[in-house]
Amino acid sequence: MNQSKYSSLTLPTNKKVYFLSDFHLGTPDAASSLQREKTIVAFLDSIKEDAAEVFLVGDMFDFWFEYKTVIPKGFVRLFGKLAELSDKGIQLHFFVGNHDMWVRNYFQQELNMKVYFEPASFEFNGKKFLVGHGDGQGPGDHKYKFLKKIFRSPLCQWLFGILPPAIGMGTANYFSRKSRLADKSVEEKFLGEENEWLIIYSKETLRKEHFDYFIFGHRHLPIDFPLGDNSKYINLGEWINFNSYAVFDGNSTSLLSYKK
Repeated sequence: MNQSKYSSLTLPTNKKVYFLSDFHLGTPDAASSLQREKTIVAFLDSIKEDAAEVFLVGDMFDFWFEYKTVIPKGFVRLFGKLAELSDKGIQLHFFVGNHDMWVRNYFQQELNMKVYFEPASFEFNGKKFLVGHGDGQGPGDHKYKFLKKIFRSPLCQWLFGILPPAIGMGTANYFSRKSRLADKSVEEKFLGEENEWLIIYSKETLRKEHFDYFIFGHRHLPIDFPLGDNSKYINLGEWINFNSYAVFDGNSTSLLSYKK
């Protein structure tokens, strides 16, 4: 397991850590994406007084590519709210997802956001967390894991980068409209612990090192699953159907849903 480790932190009194993922802004159309963005911004505004750190665990956008001097159009409300949180001293973390893997340095420079390309471990108030987007983890899905290596390669990014933005973004938006979240007829269902790849991955990790919480996105289904040995697997779901997130209050972590 390729994993980065970060220092432990004792939270200030009455401060919390928030985790949310899979906004997929941009899909399935501009109008619904804008409404979802406003809901997310309202949620972030609601937590700004008690948040110590905020983890965005991948796929903020249904597609993201940073050219040297150009970024995708839109999302100004989200960027403005994230900038406000960062300016208040709230540490922002972003785990690159499979839909926004072509992140370079914009988030770091403009939002003072820490960016991760692999799962990373954290410790808050003595509780250990393993956090990651979740794509490519666990057994199986060898085709995707192979494609992930190709798409994340500098050569692939360079080749896409030489396309004019109108062509590159147009092509990406075409495929975005065909993504599984754009198809509202698809209903995510729990497959059982023996078939949920991220549960298998979490159990395999536990054999080597204890974590109190495994926090992932990607699965698009809110899941709060006990692993035994005082450990939990939490999947954060997504913000098209569930508006789900997790919060660590200094003692325990809960999976909740935001109601505006």
